[in-house]
Amino acid sequence: METGPAPQLPTFKTARLELRPRSVLDYQACVAMDRDPLVTQFIPGPWRNPVAHAAFVTARIHHAYPHGMGYWCVFTPAGFIGWILLAPEDLLGPEIEIGWRLVRSAWGQGFATEAARSVLDHALRTLRLKRIIADIDPANTASLGVATKLGFLPAGSVQYEAWTMTRTMIETA
Repeated sequence: METGPAPQLPTFKTARLELRPRSVLDYQACVAMDRDPLVTQFIPGPWRNPVAHAAFVTARIHHAYPHGMGYWCVFTPAGFIGWILLAPEDLLGPEIEIGWRLVRSAWGQGFATEAARSVLDHALRTLRLKRIIADIDPANTASLGVATKLGFLPAGSVQYEAWTMTRTMIETA
């Protein structure tokens, strides 16, 4: 089994963070983060079913993402604090989505904005994507704030299973 990161993904460094391509070595940290019910309260997914959750995370780690897309784990000098995603929506597209998830102890410190900005810059400048979405539960005011700081604008709503999400979008000319 391969344990290394996706070879086509760059590593990013910011003033406080390092973003590295996610690998199987990050599995335990990702699963532990998702087991916090406050972390996943606004996100549809198999978080409360250990077998389905393990299969979901494993599949996402091993998925063949388009060039330059995938998951980056976010680290401070103290260790893992979360991940950033850039991928086709629900892995199928056609929309390209960005998403972020952080451990609760990292909330409210600007880490999500700082990390997502690196991946967004990569998406717009390196990959030259013209449109990126972020679908966010309307009750998740913190993530809506991150999207706003990144320049995303409201673009209606979308349905995920029983959840209605606010779609935010950034488009370039």
